[in-house]
Order: sequence, then structure tokens, then C-alpha cells
Amino acid sequence: MSPVRMYTTQVCPYCVRAKMLLQKRGVAQIEEIRVDLDPGARDHMMQITGRRTVPQIFIGDTHVGGCDDLFDLDQRGGLMPLLGAAT
Repeated sequence: MSPVRMYTTQVCPYCVRAKMLLQKRGVAQIEEIRVDLDPGARDHMMQITGRRTVPQIFIGDTHVGGCDDLFDLDQRGGLMPLLGAAT
């Protein structure tokens, strides 16, 4: 299973929704990067994604986007193949 990395904050309901969906799809481990605790991580996230909001989700090297993007990907049937891709 491809590694999942997610930029989050502590009080983000969209982060919780995204994590719940990923766990439902069999993801046992999510590398969380808390941008509320590390301003440098927020700057890095904005640099690599062009976005300011959390969550920002990466599966392997692929930037999925935010929570809505993740749910859209799942509805289109693209999430499971991406999760199953070689690491």
C-alpha cells in the first residue's frame, strides 16, 4: 500500500473526515504533519501544493488535494488503485 501523508491541524473537521475515509479504505498508518504546531511545515505545504487550507493529502508522490478532492477521487473509483500502487 502506498504511504499516505497528510498536512493537518488539531481542530480541522475536514482532516477528521479524510482520515476516516482513508481508514475505511484500509489505510492503517497516516503520516500527519501538523501545520498548527510547525509554521515551517505550513510554508512547505503551501510551496509544494499552492494551497493554504488543510488537509492536504499525498498518496505516495501524488498530491490528491483536500478532503473534497479525496472524496471525489473515491467516488470516481480512483482512490483504491492509487492506494494500492507500488510504494
